[in-house]
This record gives sequence, structure tokens and C-alpha cells, in this order.
Amino acid sequence: MPVVPPEKLVQLQQQGQNIRNICILAHVDHGKTSLTDALIATNGIISPKLAGKIRYLDSRPDEQLRGITMESSAISLFFSLLRRESPTAEPKSKEYLINLIDSPGHIDFSSEVSTASRLCDGAVVLVDAVEGVCSQTVTVLRHTYVEKLKPLLVINKMDRLITELKLSPSEAYTHLSKLLEQVNAVMGSFALGERMEDDLRWRERIDEKLQSKATESSASSTSDRKSSIASDENGVLTDDTPAQYEEKEDEDIYFEPERSNVIFSSAIDGWAFTPGQFAGIYAKKLGMKREVLEKFLWGDFYLDPKTKRVLSSKHLKGRHLKPMFVQLVLENVWAVYEVTTGGPNGKGDPTMLEKITKSLNISIPAHVLRSRDPKALLSAVFAAWLPLSTALLVSVVEHLPSPPMAQASRMPALLKDSPGHEHIDLQVREAMVKSDAASNAPVVAYVSKMVSIPESELPVNKRRGGALTAEEARELGRKKRAEIARAQAAASSNGDSGVEIVTDALSTTAISDEQEVPSSETVEEPSDPEHLIGFARLFSGTLSVGQEIYVLPPKFSPAQQHPHPPPRKVTTTALYLLMGRSLESLTSVPAGNIVGIAGLEGAILKSGTLCSQVEGAPNLSSTAAISTNAPIVRVALEPTNPGELDKMARGLRLLEQADPAVVYEQLESGEHVILTAGELHLERCLKDLRERFARCDIQAGEAIVPYRESIVSAEEMREPHEAAIGRGRVEISMVGGGLKVKLRVIPLPAKVTEFLVKYQGCVKRVWGERMAKERERRDKNGRSNGSSESNGNAGGDDVEPAAHGDEEAGADSDRDVKHAADDSIEGGQTMSVDDFQAGLLEAFDEEKADKALWKSVISKIIAFGPRQVGPNLLIDETEDRVCDRFFHDQSNDATTGTSPLHPLLSKLTHAFQLFTSSGPLCSEPTQGIAVLLESITTDQTLLSSHSAGAQTGEILRSTRTALKSAFLDWSPRILLAMYACEIQASAEVLGRVYSVITRRRGRIISESLLEPSPNFTILALLPVAESFGFADEIRKRSAGAASPQLVYAGFEALGEDPFWVPRTEEELEDFGILGERENVAKRYVDGVRERKGLVVQGKRVVGDAEKQSTLKR
Repeated sequence: MPVVPPEKLVQLQQQGQNIRNICILAHVDHGKTSLTDALIATNGIISPKLAGKIRYLDSRPDEQLRGITMESSAISLFFSLLRRESPTAEPKSKEYLINLIDSPGHIDFSSEVSTASRLCDGAVVLVDAVEGVCSQTVTVLRHTYVEKLKPLLVINKMDRLITELKLSPSEAYTHLSKLLEQVNAVMGSFALGERMEDDLRWRERIDEKLQSKATESSASSTSDRKSSIASDENGVLTDDTPAQYEEKEDEDIYFEPERSNVIFSSAIDGWAFTPGQFAGIYAKKLGMKREVLEKFLWGDFYLDPKTKRVLSSKHLKGRHLKPMFVQLVLENVWAVYEVTTGGPNGKGDPTMLEKITKSLNISIPAHVLRSRDPKALLSAVFAAWLPLSTALLVSVVEHLPSPPMAQASRMPALLKDSPGHEHIDLQVREAMVKSDAASNAPVVAYVSKMVSIPESELPVNKRRGGALTAEEARELGRKKRAEIARAQAAASSNGDSGVEIVTDALSTTAISDEQEVPSSETVEEPSDPEHLIGFARLFSGTLSVGQEIYVLPPKFSPAQQHPHPPPRKVTTTALYLLMGRSLESLTSVPAGNIVGIAGLEGAILKSGTLCSQVEGAPNLSSTAAISTNAPIVRVALEPTNPGELDKMARGLRLLEQADPAVVYEQLESGEHVILTAGELHLERCLKDLRERFARCDIQAGEAIVPYRESIVSAEEMREPHEAAIGRGRVEISMVGGGLKVKLRVIPLPAKVTEFLVKYQGCVKRVWGERMAKERERRDKNGRSNGSSESNGNAGGDDVEPAAHGDEEAGADSDRDVKHAADDSIEGGQTMSVDDFQAGLLEAFDEEKADKALWKSVISKIIAFGPRQVGPNLLIDETEDRVCDRFFHDQSNDATTGTSPLHPLLSKLTHAFQLFTSSGPLCSEPTQGIAVLLESITTDQTLLSSHSAGAQTGEILRSTRTALKSAFLDWSPRILLAMYACEIQASAEVLGRVYSVITRRRGRIISESLLEPSPNFTILALLPVAESFGFADEIRKRSAGAASPQLVYAGFEALGEDPFWVPRTEEELEDFGILGERENVAKRYVDGVRERKGLVVQGKRVVGDAEKQSTLKR
């Protein structure tokens, strides 16, 4: 294949209608990178013989070693297609630019899938013909649906149906039909869920309209609701509330071979086809139009061998005919395999091969025919008959949209989900919808991630290939002569050893500038610093080198007059065309292209929006895609050499920017901690730190797994701390008796806790909006507030630190909620407050017990915790309702903060936040707890005798201690972080897989046979704490026949009290006085306490006194 020069690709970037931005998505090991190799070979970048073997876009050594993709890689490809404008016209060549992104399939790197999907307009989804729909397949299909990407389905590894399962063409057709039904069922479930949500919203709007109408007119008629709505002339209905629910058409989301959005392929053997290709072959032979035949090639349609007419299943009249897809398509593919790799000795049938090649009018090179390798012969036949690149790229060009078409359909919904979308500048909105590439159009780009590139790989440090120019040759000659002269001078002074020095100098003479000779004076390891480049998609305008552009902060909203922090202006220092393992420099890039942008280092942490103006700019980074696998594995790091601590810290900051799923934080104790998505992800991060970012030896501690603490009401519980006032109740007297508080701690209903965990995003959004309003109010009244604070008002002094603490807690919560594990948390960020309250009320109503306690509780919620967004509630049960409400907007309330109780209540709320962030079992966050504030009484005389600082310290300390005591009145539980584990294994190794899961305290959920293969799909739950080394053990025990996929699945309570001891006669008889059965919950709690340096009850510090003496003197 001829090599396509970069200049040709740059030229095609100007033609927006001829650009296709696609990403390749699939489960791990379903053949994405092998498929990409076949496409890259069409541009002459790699040899077609190496396609499927070299895995060109897996540029990291560990990717090649493990055989999986770990990072999204982009490459631009050229494709030329002959098209006829009319049936009688001459075909004309049309050139296209394919911007392709290959993404990982392993669950640990699913964040890379999110970064790829936002930049593209179409998706090529691969499914293994044998394994079918797997866990990541569902995830990537959800990505395509949520991001409104137009998908193409590729059923890959068709060769396994022939070589492994030994299926006949008819059996393979039945299997493929079932597989297609599975994929369409997944897509249908997404559409059904969205349809139900839309229908519910429509009914709610109609009910609101009817209620408002009923209040306006007391004499309203009692006729049918639809007729009353339809006859309304007083403006009850609006354009967005139709009288009847209008269902959206969902035909476009399904995969149907007759619509040419399904491709059958084998990437390893280099072939692919669509039914349309075979329709073109058989159209003349059967005397039918190609468009008509294409509709009947898939499905229960049969060809009458006598009349050459197409029959449906009801017209068979008892005849046993094969479906047309079997007879005309699959039997031909099976025949090629039989004549090339079939037969008794696996060498095929040369005679039949010659007949097939003649009938197909293809020629096989003589050296391939003489080859003894059947696979080479097979690949040669298919490369000439059904080349993979042709089928795939033609489908991409014809069925996936160009950037102008895609943005016209995607951008309105994307902009509507962004914060403050009503205030987006109309000119910016129109430019993005139209993909306006004019030089005067506003520039808007979205940076999905930052990519780290070594300095030596930047284009400025690489000389173009080809012969040296005369000036370069003369300069190189001068350098080499000077080097040899210095070596000869050193040789004359060193006597006999001089010959060796001259020889070394001559051997270092290089052909190009790239090889530099180290000086004899200083021999140092050459430094190759890393540079961060933005991996971006340009939605409008034209971006040029040297252009100044604004980087919008993550919480930016065009509705804010004075955004905090303000947008940062940066200058684009370079633009790059992404070519997989290499980069090509650009001077400017028009809208609709994927580009690398230099100059953003330090301005963007992980993702961000670039815009040429601040006023009315959209914030695309806040409309996050589906949340990825949560970074759940926390590891503390330290350099082997303490003097290299600064190098490690700089490296960690670089790693956090370069990896979208890594979170780096420095704890109060001084520990440097990173959070990663899994064990494999952690290994890759440590390798990058040591070899690229920090360039020093780093030691990693044991993985730190998060836990949660909760309480339940069990049959057998210890006596309450204060039996007179009841279980879970505490009365606190503080500040010398000046403040008396009565609190009660009770467990929340399970449904309520589940709802709060699932929709934390809504609480986070409400709290963020409140803090933004508070910040704006303080900015407006800054001077007046400053003068009032200088008056020495103790109450004002008390309020300000508490408000600041709340704001800091809300900011800190961004990191926790941003990396939440459940997919629906991101959905919660778009949920309205009314929907959230209705859902929470429904969850409380499902609780049968304590109906009176939970009645109208939503209006009494003071705060969520920890960090203002967690699944714990602080509820006001005082008679006078003295506390502010969480769902009541106090920004317009003139009396906010004027109550004398307000500073005290702020301190109590802060104590609640501290208690929920550090529970009494092992200082882990709590979950599913309600704290009821039952009464509060004050004595201003006693309070005024204590300073504000003393009040704050005593209230926080006493309240936390009392809440922990009330917590322990109930039966405590430790909640373990859990992985949902999916394993595909054959029947031979099923028992070994079960033994590994059971030994690691896992629980089998389901087991299903994956027909027609002999493999089983096992779904299990596994504690994260027991998962380290799990994948390696599974592979070793099954001899590589099974490999697990671990997806974070939230927290699950361990049904055991860590403080349980045998009390009854039966328990004492069964377990003895000491409780000889191991308490697993206590083991987990003690392990965390020991790691944190807390007291471990019952631990023997000294075992044998005589062994403690030091024998050495």
C-alpha cells in the first residue's frame, strides 16, 4: 500500500462533509486493535501481512506484553471511494478523512472509553461471535446511546464458529440471529427506560396544569381529561406539553443487517462483509435489483431453486429450504475455509480452491500458492475477495454522519444539559450546531483528557525522513570533525590508551542529528521530560497556533456574572495531528476535527472546555459522560531515597493530569496517596511513575480499601448507654450548662439509604448551587460584611468559620462524588429537586414500621453528611423548627443568620459532618444513619462567659463523643466495598473457579451456559479487600482458560456484629466462653484500626517477656 503523506490528511481537514470521527468500542479481547490494524494497513503505515498481529496502536510495551489496550489512541486515515452520482454516470473518486480512536476494553481503563466517546460522532461496536454480549459490551452500548453516537455493529471473530465450535452454516445463522437479538434487547432496554421517564414527566406536567386550572376556575367541568386539555383556550397547555404523549421513534437505535449497520468479520483473518456486498454480487444472477435483494438476504426468506423467486416462511409448503443468508453467504465463506484449512490433514483442497478462485474472478500470487502455510493462503483469498478495510470503511462513510450532520443532532441536547444553558450566547450556540469552521466564528473545543508525550517524540525534535540537505550535511560534518579532533587530542595525552578513544569517537559518528555524542567531561543520563497535550475535539471556529483562548473552570456557568475561579487565558503553543505512535505539526485546525493542543499544561487538570470568549460560553466538561469504574484502590507511596520526595510529588501531579481515572491527594499525615480503578490500573500507574513521570524508585504500601460503618436494629443488642432515656438517645450539657442538646441516632430504612447513595449527584448539585449563591452574596456585600465583622459581634464571628467550613466541605465533595461508582449517580446530577424529593418520599413511604416517625421528614432535613452530600441525615425534630432546611432556599430570606441560635446550630451541623466522616468502629465514613435533633435550650448568660473559640471546641468534641456513644447503642455493622465479578469459563475449570471465589469470601449470584459454546458465564460478588491477586490466581488455577472482569458494585453490609460475644447458654455451649469462632467483621475492623494507629482491643503487644531482651551489645 502507498504511504499517505501527512500533507494530504491536512488538506482533507478543511472539508467538513468528508470527515468521519469514529471510535472503536468493545469488551476486552473482542478484537478492537486487530481490526484497527487492518484499517491502518490501507494507508501503508504497516504491512497488510502484519495486520492483526502487530497491534500498531498499542504503543506501550506493557500493552504489547499483556495483549490488551490500556490507553485510547487516535490516528487519522485516508480513504478514497468511487461513487456514481446516477446509475448511468461515470464513477468519481471521493476522498475522506477518517479520525479513528481505538479504546480499551478492560474495565480498569473504562475511563478511556468515556474520553473517546465524547470526541466522536459515530461508534463501531465489536461483539465476539462466540462470547456474545458481555459486561463491557453493555457499558459501551450505553455510551453510544447516552452520547447520541450513531453505531455500527461488527460481529467479529466469525472464524471461531468454524474452527472452534465446528458449526454448520445453518447452526451459525441461528446463533448469529440470537446474538443480534441480545444486542438489540440491550438497546431496547435503554430506550424503554428513557421512554418511561419521559412519560412520567409528561404526566406530572399535565397534572400540574390541571391543578392550576382547577384553582383558577372553581366551576370547571368534570369531562374527560383529554377533552378538557384539548379544548383549553386559556393557555394551560404550552408547546412542550402536548395533549397526548408523543412516543419517540426508536427504529434507528436497532441493528438490522438489511439496513447495512451490521458487519460480519474476522479481524485476525482479514475479512469482513455486509449483506449489501453479496446483494451486489447476486443481483444480476437472480435478475433482481440490489436494493430489493439486500432486504431479503437476512431473515426468514428462502430462494426457490426452480423459479428463482424469494419466498417467506409461510409459503414454503413443507419444503426444507435453507435461508438465503445461509445459502448465498455463509456456505461460500465456509467453503473457503474448507478448501484452505480443512481436509484430513488441515492443508485444504487445491483443486477446489482453483475452481473457487476462478468463479470469484480473483488471482492468488504464485508464492502464496506454493506456501505450506494454510493461514497465509486463507488470508490471501479473503484479502482479494472480502477485504476487511473495504467493508468497514465503506460502511463508516455511508452510514455514519459527518461533523456538521452529527453536531446538528447532538449539540442541542448536549448544550441543554450544560449548566446555565439559557445564558449561552446565541452566536456560539449556532456555530456549534452548524459546526461553523469560519475564521471569524467563535472557537469552542472540548478537551477530554491530557496525554503525556516525551519531549524526544515531539515533531520539533524529529528530523523528517529522507536525504540530508547540503547545509545539514556540512553542519554534521563540522560537528563530527570537531569530535574527532577532541578525541585525538585526548589520545595524545593518554599514550597507549589513545587508540581506543579515537576508535570510540569514530564509532559515534552518526548519520543524522538524532544521535548525540556524550561529552567525555560529563556523562549523565539524558533527560527526556514529559509534556502534556490536550486530546481535543473542535466544535466550532478555527484554532491556530499562537491564538489566545480561555480555559473554563469545571464549575463555570454562563449565568455567573463573576465566575469563581475566573477562566484562565492560555496561548496555544502548538497543534498536532494525532497519528498513533507519532505526531505531525499543524498551523491551524478547522471545526469538526480531533487534534492535540499544546500549551494547556497547568490550566486543565483532566478535562475542560476551551472557548474564545467568556461571556455566554458553554461548559461542556460538566456534562460528564457515564461515570466510569470508580477509583476504589487507594495506595500510599514514598520514594526509596527520601531526598527524591519532590521529584515524586511532581511526578504524581503529572500522572493525575495524564490519567483520567487517577486521583492524587496528600493527607494531613503527610502521606502521598493515589486512587486507582483496580489492580491492573495500579500496576500501570506505578510503572509510569517510575519510568516516565517521577524517574525515581518508588515504594508502594499495601492497598487501602474503603469501608463504611452503619447500624441495624437486631434481635440481640447490648444494653443502651442510658436506659432511662431510650436506645440511641443522648442528652448533652455543654459550655458550663449554657447549651443543652437532646439527640437521637437511629438507622435509616434500607430503601432510603439505597436511594441516597444512588442519587448523591442531585444533593451535590443543590449544595453547589447554594454555595455559589452564598459566594456571590458575600462578594456583593463584602465591604458591608467587613465593617459589620469589625464591630466585634461574637455571633458574626461564629457564623463565618462555620460557613467557610461548609464551603470547603462542599468543594472537597467534588472529588468523592465525581468518582462515584454507580452509573446512576451521574444521572442524579441532572435530576430535578422536585423529582429527588418525590423519590425520597416514596422510599420513606415503603417503610412499614415507624410511619409516624418518618412522616413529612423531608421538610425537616437540615443537612446531609458526610461532606454535605453523603447518605446520612440530620433532621430537625424540635417543636419550634429552629433550624434551616436543606431544601429551603435561604438566599432570599432576610432573617437568615439573625437568630441567636444560628451560630450554635452551625457548630452542631459541623459536628454531625465530622461524626459521619469518621465513625466509632474504625474511623471510616458512616452510611444509613439519621440523627434527630429533638431539643435545644440555651442560657445566654452562661454562653457569654465563654469565648467563641472555647464554645466551638467544646461543642464539636462533646457532640461527636455523644453521637458515637448513641451509635454503639445499636448493633454496628461494617460495610465492605464489593466488586461485581464476571467470569467466562469452560465446564472443565468451573470447579476451580468456584473454589477460588469461595476462598476469597465471594458469593455466586448466577451461572448460565453460553450457547452454543461449552462455556459458562459466572456472576459473583467479591470483596475488594480480597480481590488483590484474584485475577492471577484464577488464570493460574484455570491454566489461562478463565479471566475475570471486576466492576465496582458499591458497599454491602457484613451480617455480623464486630463486638459480638456469646451470651446465651446455647451460644456459650456452641462457641465457648471466648467465642472460638473467628469474628470476620472484627478482623476487618481491627485491620483498619491497626493501619490507622488506633487502639486494637485484645491485641497482645508483648507475647513472651524473655524474648524482648536485646542479645547484641
